[in-house]
Amino acid sequence: MKRLFLFIGILWTALGMLAVEKENPNAQQARRMFMETFNMIYGQKGSQLHYKVNIVGIYKTEGTIWTKGKKSKFVDERYIAWNDDVTYYRLERKKNRVVVYSAHSDERDKYATKFKFVPDNYTYSIKDSEEGYYITLKAKKGVKGIKEARCLLDKKTRYPISVRIKVGIFHTTIKISDVKVGGISDDFFTFPKEQYPPTRFEYEDHR
Repeated sequence: MKRLFLFIGILWTALGMLAVEKENPNAQQARRMFMETFNMIYGQKGSQLHYKVNIVGIYKTEGTIWTKGKKSKFVDERYIAWNDDVTYYRLERKKNRVVVYSAHSDERDKYATKFKFVPDNYTYSIKDSEEGYYITLKAKKGVKGIKEARCLLDKKTRYPISVRIKVGIFHTTIKISDVKVGGISDDFFTFPKEQYPPTRFEYEDHR
């Protein structure tokens, strides 16, 4: 469970990296492209994407994430989580348990919130390639957490294809596919209480 939220945090942080300091033309172009991608993924139209992580011998997972502004939902083989920007519900499938937090509580996924991004802590650049546009962000001296992120964007859609990250001496690549933007109702992020009655599921309420 710790590793799941760690990777969810890494993924969402890497997709949301937006620098604001004084930049050269290359960095300005990279920031502009990140703004486009950020607005598509986290904008009010809503989006979804499939992610896949495989660190041989250590950790392997994949799932689907939906976002719309501050609302979110994710599904993998062990968990389903709904965040309607008021309340966060996480279903632990094997345990038939639903854990409840306030939507903006750091306690709900404290492993993910360790990777909050501070724009001024990074410099970044862009490189053209046959695969797409590679945008690299590097942490300044003394910055903890993510030390480097290398994101590959599709040339036509600007959708993310992969994110390679470095935290300390640790490296991994998150593969992203099936990106869709728009057409997601707010109701999608609402926890369907009728499907998980207290008579069949255990509830832990941490609000």
